[in-house]
Amino acid sequence: MLSPATLSVFVPTFLLVSLTPGMCMTLAMVLGMTQGVKRTLWMMLGELLGVGLVAVAAGVGVAALMLKTPGVFAVFKWLGGAYLIYLGVMMWRSRGRMAIPEGLDQGVRAGRGPLFVQGLVTAVANPKGWAFLMVLLPPFLDDSRALGPQLAILVAVILTIEFACLVLYATGGKTLRRLLSRGAGVRLLNRVSAALMAGVGLWLALG
Repeated sequence: MLSPATLSVFVPTFLLVSLTPGMCMTLAMVLGMTQGVKRTLWMMLGELLGVGLVAVAAGVGVAALMLKTPGVFAVFKWLGGAYLIYLGVMMWRSRGRMAIPEGLDQGVRAGRGPLFVQGLVTAVANPKGWAFLMVLLPPFLDDSRALGPQLAILVAVILTIEFACLVLYATGGKTLRRLLSRGAGVRLLNRVSAALMAGVGLWLALG
């Protein structure tokens, strides 16, 4: 188990990091604009699974090995980045399931599966996330105690904070959508969302 003193340091540290805009938070904001918060929960589920896997791997030392095999990351990064850029292009043209329809209740929503995979790939394919968690977690783990219970508590804290921040960003995106919900405003919002989506794709592929 972890001491209250350890958690009192870990919680604000990870909260600050999670609130900082990054690939996953930007993606949550974009999907909040285009899909709504409720639909974006499927992306969040995939992202949280990915973050949880990375955190566990970092805690048991697997991350050190993964960071030494850049080929593994290259496949995820380029495929994931190319897909996000493709979505950005479609949104710029106000086409595809990710684009915002002229009427808020029109159009076809993105499927749950693609949203889930989008979140999972973005989280797992981010080498900066692996490196950060590999540096962050070990100092909070006590070698004199069982690893499993400690890691379970830290991962639970990480996922709780991450989920809260994802919802916050998605809600902000939905609020922006309501401000620009008709005609030219929708086209502008589609292009803003497209630029952000393509930017996340480039960030993922080239970061």
